[in-house]
Amino acid sequence: MKIAWHRQGRGPNVLLIHGVGGDRRNWDPIAQRLAQRFDVVAMDLRGHGDSAPITGPLDAHELAADALQVLDETGAATSRVVGFSLGGHVAQALALDHPERVAKLAVLGTVCGRTPEERQRARDRIEFLRTNGLAALAEANRERWFTDVFRRDHADLVERRVAQVKACDPRSYLEAFTVFCTADFVDRLGELSMPSLVITGEHDVAATPRMAHLMGERLADARVHVLQGLRHSLLIEAPDRVGALLDAFL
Repeated sequence: MKIAWHRQGRGPNVLLIHGVGGDRRNWDPIAQRLAQRFDVVAMDLRGHGDSAPITGPLDAHELAADALQVLDETGAATSRVVGFSLGGHVAQALALDHPERVAKLAVLGTVCGRTPEERQRARDRIEFLRTNGLAALAEANRERWFTDVFRRDHADLVERRVAQVKACDPRSYLEAFTVFCTADFVDRLGELSMPSLVITGEHDVAATPRMAHLMGERLADARVHVLQGLRHSLLIEAPDRVGALLDAFL
């Protein structure tokens, strides 16, 4: 299966995994910073960017197998794996399935330990997508993703992100979004012993600070950062803050 990726820099390997409806370019400012010290590989998840489409239901472990394929193709025996949103689920699945390949783990804006009410809200969002379509979901996500100030001052970047989602293959997006809304490794995090970093936004209504702190408690060796004032779209709204934290951790 074709899984696209882009490589830059030299040093220890870092694998970057984006979120639903994105692609490897969402990492560009952060990847350029990390490439000063690391061999940085940013991949396109299946169903996104230049990778093969998603043709049926799948789970985070299957997407993790695609990430493993990228590590094999790039010759990385071990990697520092960084995942955002859905990419955080994929990174966790990769670390659980192949812990010997993951030297360090960083998850950003990643959901964990949903309450029954949060699980129902996630199911409702899947149904909203099925009923109203991809464009409606993308439009509705503006306030979930970005702060009011960022939407006002950087409307071009917000519109670019919304357009990126709207341009996705609808079937691929639905299946990937379903993984994002249903995957949860809260009961298995204790299996992971590698150094870990957890980052989320103070006002992220999906990957909440409560979830970030829960991951910090369950992981054997973790540090947690809740970025004040931010919502979900950390890569686009705060690449400098995220990049600094990753650079220091990795």
